[in-house]
Amino acid sequence: MPRPVVPGRPLPLRVAVPLAVAAGLALLVAFPPYGVWPLAPVGVALLAAAAHRRRLRAGAGLGFLTGVAFFAPLLAWTNLHTGYLPWVLLSLLQAGYLALLGAATAWVSPLADRARWAWPALTGLLWVGQEALRDRTPFGGFPWGRLAFSQDTSPLLRLAALGGAPLVTFAVALIGGLLVTAAWRGWVTAQRPAAPPSDAVPGAESPLDGSSPAGATAARRWTPVAVPAVVAVALTAGGLLVPVATAGSGAGVTVAIVQGNVPRLGLDFNAQRQAVLNNHVDATIELAGRVAAGQQPRPDLVVWPENSSDIDPLRNPTAGARISQAADTIGAPILVGAVLLGPGAGQVRNAGILWRPGTGPDLDQLYTKRHPVPFAEYVPLRDVARMVSKQVDLIRNDFVPGSTPGVVRAGPAVLGDVICFEVAYDEVVRDTVTGGAQLLVVQTNNATFNVAEARQQMAMVRLRAVEHGRPALMASTVGVSGFVAPDGRVSDATGFNTREVVVRQLRLDDGRTLATRLGWWPEVALAALAAAALLGAAVLRRRQRVRPG
Repeated sequence: MPRPVVPGRPLPLRVAVPLAVAAGLALLVAFPPYGVWPLAPVGVALLAAAAHRRRLRAGAGLGFLTGVAFFAPLLAWTNLHTGYLPWVLLSLLQAGYLALLGAATAWVSPLADRARWAWPALTGLLWVGQEALRDRTPFGGFPWGRLAFSQDTSPLLRLAALGGAPLVTFAVALIGGLLVTAAWRGWVTAQRPAAPPSDAVPGAESPLDGSSPAGATAARRWTPVAVPAVVAVALTAGGLLVPVATAGSGAGVTVAIVQGNVPRLGLDFNAQRQAVLNNHVDATIELAGRVAAGQQPRPDLVVWPENSSDIDPLRNPTAGARISQAADTIGAPILVGAVLLGPGAGQVRNAGILWRPGTGPDLDQLYTKRHPVPFAEYVPLRDVARMVSKQVDLIRNDFVPGSTPGVVRAGPAVLGDVICFEVAYDEVVRDTVTGGAQLLVVQTNNATFNVAEARQQMAMVRLRAVEHGRPALMASTVGVSGFVAPDGRVSDATGFNTREVVVRQLRLDDGRTLATRLGWWPEVALAALAAAALLGAAVLRRRQRVRPG
């Protein structure tokens, strides 16, 4: 028979290990392309149960198992064209942060055992603290797989308007903490028969394990199980009560997204750069033909994706002439995703540049990507990295970061331009809104990835739209492209690896949500409370060690 759960003991290891693996798989299925968002708090609950009351090393090991089961398949798109080693290293690095989370969960177990309300709150705080660390380290961090990004179709998405992604993550993990509290007490209650009245012992009720006073009714025995479960459901449904904008309240603007596609998926899209540029020019000219025929409205703005011109159009006259041809034919400015040479020798920039009809490039409206991706757009510690994989030499020129937010004044609208993975970073997106952006634009290139990565990125765009109360769009070379309303709804989503043009009228907005005004303070507050919990657990552990007996 399985060993019963009793005060002071963790789950048997033969139970905890499968729970840790199941936690990672539940988290995985919560994210696109699966999108079963209720499994995110379930995954949180399973890891919390597995690591509770364990030694630090055991907690770290269980967290690492969860991390590998979660991140390895979630990030499988990173090995499609670069080999297995970068994918394995990245997955193991990200799993290391969940190992820290598992150790922290084990460390705060005395606090969770001390008070009934503590476990759910501690679980939420530790997840926010772990993500705050992972989002920033090393080399600027890698926020992929944040709990908040699994909730793009959940009622909890609306919480982003109050406190951004950190508040959504906290809510998901808090609900997971409520679930594990209910399940733990339920298991113990089911194993312990109610004591007869003659056996009642005053004060015998455990604060965590749910043993009932002698003579308690069955309803009272199961109250510690039912209450957390009911609260978890109520909190989830309560997200629907958070008000969010359904459409902008300002002027209307007609925007076209051009998804020109590439001849072949993979890393050799760079060798096809003239063909990729031609695809976007030709698709824009075809759109102009439909406009002239009255089949579609004339756009006020056209958005091309990242890498739509990997030939520097400021230095290559032929590339510049082709883009000018497209802008003049459509009669609207085009936001072009371009690779620009310089500023120094051997350096390049990943940029969004506004190309106006009649006048060409507007150098005053140029955004350079502020957060290049390490080991993909630049190689830190190149000599050391080369010892791990010679693939790093595929990146011959390092991309240099820009220094100013992506606020692009396009005439009909002020754009908040972020490029590719930048949409995952809170401050990069927020800086465009506080700088005056009325429409969030995500230029991306998914030609080296797959549809799973594209849908995960679209989930981030949905959260950003709700977080800042702005209409948003994602323009990709190969898909998925589409428009997002301020309440997170997606419209006109394109297929993957197809050539498509979508046109939509949007309402702009200048207002600011509470999340925009608060900025990073919700995350700071929650992470500080997580640090306080770790310190409080240290104090409690010391007192328990020195207590007589």
